[in-house]
Amino acid sequence: KKKKSHCVVKFYLYDFLLVLDAPWCGHCKALVPEYAKAASMLKAEGSEIRLAKVDATEEADLAQEYGVRGYPTIKFFKGGDKESPKEYSAGRQADDIVNWLKKRTGPAATTLGEVAQAESMIAENEVAVIGFFKDAESEGAKAFLKAAEAVDDVPFGITSNDAVFSKFEVSKDGVVLFKKFDEGRNTFDGELNKADLLAFIKANQLPLVIEFTEQTAPKIFGGEIKSHILMFVPKAATDFNDKMAEFKKASEGFKGKILFIFIDSEVDDNQRILEFFGLKKEECPAIRLITLEDEMTKYRPESEAITADNIIAFCTLFTEGKLRPHLMSQDIPEDWDKNPVRVLVGKNFEEVVFDPKKNVFVEFYAPWCGHCKQLDPIWTKLGEKYQDSADIVVAKMDSTANEIETVKVHSFPTLKFFPAGDEHKVVDYNGERTLEGFTKFLESGGKDGGAPAGEEGEEDEGIDVSTHLGLV
Repeated sequence: KKKKSHCVVKFYLYDFLLVLDAPWCGHCKALVPEYAKAASMLKAEGSEIRLAKVDATEEADLAQEYGVRGYPTIKFFKGGDKESPKEYSAGRQADDIVNWLKKRTGPAATTLGEVAQAESMIAENEVAVIGFFKDAESEGAKAFLKAAEAVDDVPFGITSNDAVFSKFEVSKDGVVLFKKFDEGRNTFDGELNKADLLAFIKANQLPLVIEFTEQTAPKIFGGEIKSHILMFVPKAATDFNDKMAEFKKASEGFKGKILFIFIDSEVDDNQRILEFFGLKKEECPAIRLITLEDEMTKYRPESEAITADNIIAFCTLFTEGKLRPHLMSQDIPEDWDKNPVRVLVGKNFEEVVFDPKKNVFVEFYAPWCGHCKQLDPIWTKLGEKYQDSADIVVAKMDSTANEIETVKVHSFPTLKFFPAGDEHKVVDYNGERTLEGFTKFLESGGKDGGAPAGEEGEEDEGIDVSTHLGLV
């Protein structure tokens, strides 16, 4: 409690950002230098916004109060109001942090009264959006300001100054996005309304091709574009630049529709993402596509050749809805049914769980998941208990290597019950993860501790796939 009172009492008069982290967390360690840089930038500007951090593993009460479920958790306190802090929602680079805080504490768009101010905004930011309006009270200007209020991670400026118009060769009211990559600037040419302006910004604020890193992950996976094509390639490869040229050429026709991302397949921190797609370093370079809507769905091209034509054809089939999902499966082990807990893979899953004469209880796990390892001895005892049952089967499946179209796994471990019959019902297990709890569930026919799949039950305590991979 000491640190809590120290932070909150010390800053109660201020707007402040609080990071709740853990000393062992890799994401937290990567944030440290950027967070410090953001603090220095704010101090240099004379800002009164304060930045603070707390070790949430030592301050358990504070972590519980603010709903910490992953690290780092970042909260913003307006005027020190500790009752209803806002969740920080932008990227994890210093510029992102500073821009987000300015949006939360100042005007949606900075008034640019002279050329030097506009030049400074453009020079100091990776991306900046400037509205050019002769009349700051016009309907177009109002629509621009509404769009500015809705975007947290990009600075906006607005000007009516003739010299600024002239300097940037703007002859009439309009909006220009300035950026330090690709074309350098994009001019909006649609109708000046909030929705169209936001679509324009979304389509142009990220590079045509963006590298996946600790810093860019929040922008990539927290953005509006939920269809991503990924090129796994070693940056040190002699043909890296050739591959990138082909990938970038293909990206031009899908701006605003599909995000083009490349991942250095040699980086240790990226190995879990390769594993998630069923890839090994030796199999790279490789292309995969994923949708991050309510359900994560993966796609694999027929040809592994990385050419612009192949990638364009692959993406076109996807946008036309003509691709079938790529589902991973291991081979069926020879002894899959010889142990108390049956081993399922993609190739034998439906045959086993939809056997009309069997009630099948399945654990979907990940080999690296600590919660799964804790559950393992209990699950084995459950298998032993029902090993000789005529109609109950206890099984498990490694969901990092096997995927099923009918079952989407979002966290580990996930427990699902497939009751006997021809209806192919699925029941989510939400009860206690004890031998007694599992036994009651099975003896009640999946009623005591269960809920039909898709209905809300208790919140899962396992590891969320997206969070673990750094996807959010």
